[in-house]
Order: sequence, then structure tokens, then C-alpha cells
Amino acid sequence: MTTTTQTTTHRTGTREEWLAARLALLEEEKELTHRSDEVARHRQALPWVRLDKPYRFETEEGTASLAELFRGRSQLLVYHFMFGPDYTAGCPVCSAIADGFNGSVVHLAHHDVMLWAISRAPLPKLQAYRQRMGWSFPWASSGGSDFNLDFQARPGSASSRSNDTGATVAPPPGGTELAAMSGVDWATYAREAPGMSAFALEDGVVYHTYSAYERGLDPVWPMYQWLDRAPLGRNETGLWMRRRDEYPNG
Repeated sequence: MTTTTQTTTHRTGTREEWLAARLALLEEEKELTHRSDEVARHRQALPWVRLDKPYRFETEEGTASLAELFRGRSQLLVYHFMFGPDYTAGCPVCSAIADGFNGSVVHLAHHDVMLWAISRAPLPKLQAYRQRMGWSFPWASSGGSDFNLDFQARPGSASSRSNDTGATVAPPPGGTELAAMSGVDWATYAREAPGMSAFALEDGVVYHTYSAYERGLDPVWPMYQWLDRAPLGRNETGLWMRRRDEYPNG
């Protein structure tokens, strides 16, 4: 039998020392939770913006308006999934985020909220990829409409993104690899951008209520919530994630 000795450079201590440190951290976590509740109230207090543009989407049931995507609910959440018309597969990062949708969509639908993914790729591409990934959440194509541009899911317009200049920039670390994993070059990959938007339907009128991008998407990405609680945290030194059917050895 082989005996393996493990060492760590991390601070160690007694159970009593851990408990004292954990209770101190608990106070910080409670403070963060209360602050998060306050931010949520501010988020919900944002002014609603009436939408009059006649957006059209391709769905499994045929062409639909934005109002019809509510499916009888009063609230709609949209994930702007990076899957451009020239992509051969969905963005791997968006795919990792979307892996958490299936379990939530049914609960949201029974709480007056519809959740959709929307992309510019043609509907048959989206359906084939969804089948490959084993997803069942609703996914619509916005190809041919201004929806992605208007809600900053494409570079090129004044937006609420913190660093969106409307210009294609040099790829960040891992960007070229992500593009290649999506079957395109960086310039084509960067024509899309991830994000989420929220809408309300009241008296037949659709209102835009909220959008988030970049690190604002962290809360809807369950994997990172778990990693933030793992001993080494996110522990990222490069692009490590793959689509869940592409990891070696399962």
C-alpha cells in the first residue's frame, strides 16, 4: 500500500480557532446578505421603459412577438446567449451558465416568470445544439431583428455596459480559444455579447425593467457560486472550462 503525505501552505489551526474565525466571517456574510437585499430593492425600483418596437422571434411554436414570449405570465427574463449566425456551436461560457437553467425554469414559470434564452442564430441551429446539450428550456431566435443590438447583446450602441466602446477590441486571455470552440474567428465571435434582461407586461404593454452584463451575470451562474465556497475559490489561471460533454474522461 502506498502512503501519500499531503502538505499545505495555507494557514492551519485548531477547531476552536476555526470556529472563532468562522463566526467572524459569518458577520461579514450577514452584512453582505443584507446589502444584497438592499441592492435588490433598488434594482426593482428602477424606472420601467415602455417598448413599442415590434420585435419578432422564431420559436418552436412559430413567429412570436416579445409580448407573446411571456406565455401568460407578467414577467419575462431573457438570457442573451452568444450564438451568432456563423457559429457552429454555442459559446462555451454561455453554455456553462445555461447548464443551470433547466432546474429553475419550471419553478419560475409557476411563480409568474418566464425564462428564455435568445440568440441570433437560426432556430434549427439552436434546436440542434439544445438537443446535444440535453436542455429543455425555451430558446428563441432573434435573427433579423434589432433585439440583440437594442439590449446590448451586440457591441455597437450606447449601453449600460461599463466598458462598451462599440468597437471590436483585441481578444482577452482565452478569447481566441473560445472563438475557435464556437467555430469562428475572434472578430466573428465578438459580434455577440452575453447578458440578461428583464421585462414586465402590464395592460398589454411591455416594459424593459433591468439588464446586466459581465460580472453582473455571476449570480445566475451557479457553478461560480459553488467555486466561491470551495477551499481554493475560483483558482483560475487560464481558460479551463469546456462544454460539459467535452471534458476528458467524462
